[in-house]
Amino acid sequence: MTQRFFVELTDAGHEVAVEIYAGDEGRLEGAFASFRPDLTIAPFLTRAIPERLWRAYLTLIVHPGVEGDRGPSALDWAIQERWDRWGVTLLQAEAEMDAGPIWATRTFPLRQAPKSSVYRREVIDGAVACLWEAMANVQTSGFAPRPLDYSAPTALGRLRPSMKQADRRIDWSRHATAEVLARIHAADGVPGVLDEVFGRAVYLHAACAEPRLRGEPGQVIARSESGALCRATVDGAVWIGRLKPKQEGGGIKRAAVQVLGDALPADLPVAAVSEELPYPNPVEEVRSERDGDVLRLRFDFHNGAMSTAQCRSLQAAFRQAREHAPKVIVLAGGDDLWSNGIHLNEIEASADAAAESWANIVAMDDLIREIILATDTVVVAAVGRNVGAGGAILPLAADFVLAREGVVLNPHYRNMGWLYGSEYWTYLLPRRVGWERAVTLTEACLPISARRAAQIGLADEALAGDAAAFDRAVQAFAAARAGEHAAITGRKQAARAADEVQRPLAHYRRAELTQMYRNFYQPDSPYHRARSAFVYKRPACWSPASVAMLAGTAANETGASPLPAPGGVCLATAAE
Repeated sequence: MTQRFFVELTDAGHEVAVEIYAGDEGRLEGAFASFRPDLTIAPFLTRAIPERLWRAYLTLIVHPGVEGDRGPSALDWAIQERWDRWGVTLLQAEAEMDAGPIWATRTFPLRQAPKSSVYRREVIDGAVACLWEAMANVQTSGFAPRPLDYSAPTALGRLRPSMKQADRRIDWSRHATAEVLARIHAADGVPGVLDEVFGRAVYLHAACAEPRLRGEPGQVIARSESGALCRATVDGAVWIGRLKPKQEGGGIKRAAVQVLGDALPADLPVAAVSEELPYPNPVEEVRSERDGDVLRLRFDFHNGAMSTAQCRSLQAAFRQAREHAPKVIVLAGGDDLWSNGIHLNEIEASADAAAESWANIVAMDDLIREIILATDTVVVAAVGRNVGAGGAILPLAADFVLAREGVVLNPHYRNMGWLYGSEYWTYLLPRRVGWERAVTLTEACLPISARRAAQIGLADEALAGDAAAFDRAVQAFAAARAGEHAAITGRKQAARAADEVQRPLAHYRRAELTQMYRNFYQPDSPYHRARSAFVYKRPACWSPASVAMLAGTAANETGASPLPAPGGVCLATAAE
């Protein structure tokens, strides 16, 4: 949410600074004194901003709840109790948490989906709408936010306590499938539902209903090839895709089968994927759908991370898609995240992190090479959700990149311990934006919006509308390109041949992987420390104190139209 606010405000010409508040009040006070914001917004606050600051500077806080809702587990309670509607509210900071005057609020139908999914979609979109309403109100003479009034019909929420594991506990002998799913969804991805599976204490994540399989309630009755487990309920069964072991120092969330290891019975049957199982699900991560000359390749990897095996799986699916000779292949990504590049959790959990890092980046490179060399097919990347690191380079291997407005792109690696990056970025990125802008994007380490991406050529178009409208627009675009198949592939083959003469693809790969080898194998490499901190959710070790200056510099160097700054805006956020 902080990144989305950042790109929305910078695109509109506001001067923005970001401060990560990890509890150092002196540092935060210094940031305020240096920037002197006209408005402070806290998109993701986990600790109270000191009173002397919110009294001196107008400060608004995003609360992921309907009007009147208060407490740190807003979405958790709403999802677990299966509310039909929920919302997001922008409140002014006051001494009593979540009880300040209301600047804006939005409601939305509440999907029965994981908390992280609802947050990434409905909550963030609603918060952006609240942001622009508040920005207009700040500039309206005489505007005063309305106080929280529990007698008002719009005040549907109330003060709720922090949800504990006792509140989340699943009673497998009593809870039906819908209740089990609601509890796992409400805890996904933090903190998960604590349970016991084959004698091991684990947190449950990434669940969906199973339509056919049945068994003794609570019993694990099957596994999938992707590593999910199927567990029976009193009226059906659920698939559980991810587990996180409960252990001192924190466990690593991975595929359920990997976490359980040798505790898993050897005779547990492997279940085939049912056609009735909805997509996305934790069992079937890649699916192809054909409509005439257009084949849509969907890949929904948990949290957008792509392990060595997942890269190989997607590469095989892409190769198989080409064998069916469609005129257009659409790379559709996932429903919540398009891709975030290599799988840091899998690397951290491996016996040899350097070796697994290397295997993962080689597999990612092989996948991207497969797409680049598909010169007989038109490839369209439909980026409908956020992308980052190598996942932001992956769509550039396609012939056309369509991005949905509201998507945030992070085409850089350096903040992961000065990682150099591969994925043929030194070929693909300059080919679209030029070398100077490619360096700016990869070194400034700033997010950019879909609109900005289209302005600088990183994307071909930024399409407005919700996810359904985006899908329709992509399908229409792909169908039109199918009619131009011969002309496009002819140009594509000639361009690829010319590029190969100028500098072979293998040379880009060798140069990038030489740098990555040093990142992975150099003693005391900062990449390994940064990766570990990311996986175990330790606080960021630095704060982008110069992000206001960098934002202005990046806007000019990436070719965006300079806009007048209506006023300074400071986003103060907190890291756990």
